[in-house]
Amino acid sequence: MMLAYKNTLVLFSVISLTFLGACQKPVAVQSSSAGVSETNPEWLNELIVEFKNEAPTNPPVKIFRYQYQDQPVYYVSGRCCDIPGKVLNAQGEQLCEPDGGITGRGDGKCPDFFETRTQEKLVWEDLRK
Repeated sequence: MMLAYKNTLVLFSVISLTFLGACQKPVAVQSSSAGVSETNPEWLNELIVEFKNEAPTNPPVKIFRYQYQDQPVYYVSGRCCDIPGKVLNAQGEQLCEPDGGITGRGDGKCPDFFETRTQEKLVWEDLRK
């Protein structure tokens, strides 16, 4: 009974998100470089420009820099619903998804991320409405 309920809920969520995504207004591409910094790795600046060229999300995208497992990492927040956040290394390679997904616990590859990360610095936040 519970499994059927979960399957129905997942199916309803997917269908709802599909229809909601289809109803969005087209967004003009913005070429502004605000938020791009010479101190950021090039791949991160490119990612910020990509986010700025997409429609604003709710909640808005935020990118933080941390120290995690003795290395600098970047955490890109999840943009909606069950979309997971991502932890990327200094080269832009994905290490894990510490949150989001159907369970809300990410992919399980870095279960200690939120408890052990240090030196938080907000790198960029999408302030568009």
